[in-house]
Amino acid sequence: MLPAMSAVASPPKSETPRQVGPRHSAVVRVTHWLTVVAFLALLITGGEIVISHPRFYWGEVGNVMTRPLFTIPIASSRDTVPTGYNYVMPDQNGWSRYLHFEAAWVAVLTGLVYLVYGLWTRHFRSNLLPVKGERSWGGYWRAFRGVFARYFRRAPPDAADARSYNVVQRTAYLAVIFVLFPLVIWTGLAMSPAFTAAVPESVILLGGRQSARTIHFFVSGLLLLFLIVHVTMIAMAGFWSRMRAMITGRAEAAPIRGKLEDKS
Repeated sequence: MLPAMSAVASPPKSETPRQVGPRHSAVVRVTHWLTVVAFLALLITGGEIVISHPRFYWGEVGNVMTRPLFTIPIASSRDTVPTGYNYVMPDQNGWSRYLHFEAAWVAVLTGLVYLVYGLWTRHFRSNLLPVKGERSWGGYWRAFRGVFARYFRRAPPDAADARSYNVVQRTAYLAVIFVLFPLVIWTGLAMSPAFTAAVPESVILLGGRQSARTIHFFVSGLLLLFLIVHVTMIAMAGFWSRMRAMITGRAEAAPIRGKLEDKS
């Protein structure tokens, strides 16, 4: 017979992440990555376009004879633009403008698909609008602070975080989808003579074509800031698990830690 044991210690279980089911639908994932590619192309080509004339104005008219609202302190790719530098940058304005417009249409069409999908499936209502308990200012602010507290503690995401967006993500996504993205499209179209000839109100409401260009620049900067913060928060929450969820659609929650039980 085996001797009786007064205490039995169970070995710790392996700390493997738990699969908690689908996180992102196929439409959300495809439109997300198409938007990523289009937005990166827009950033690169937009930067090249700015280099060709790094002076910004307000109103309808703006040229080298007009006093700028502000100037980005970089050399231009055109020797006719006064910048204070004794050299010019390589001129990449041709291909960058062509690719900028192509990438913009990819972003617009992808956004329309996502918008129709979000309205048809109630994706916005169920996944982006504040949940119960966050619809008052007090509840919203408490949830907002709680999210950042967890981020700075580097706490692993729990099952709720793996299944849905937190209040910070919901707020940021709503602002990008319904404010910044439509505004950057509007101001971009307002710089097109063909579009403004058909819809003159699009540029009149903005105060002129140069005003549209200046607003377009600042809104693009806010979208770039969103991208930086978005990637940073993903890295803090678990970069590879979040990337895996956006690629495969399945999320992972924090592992269940095994415990030692001492029975006397």
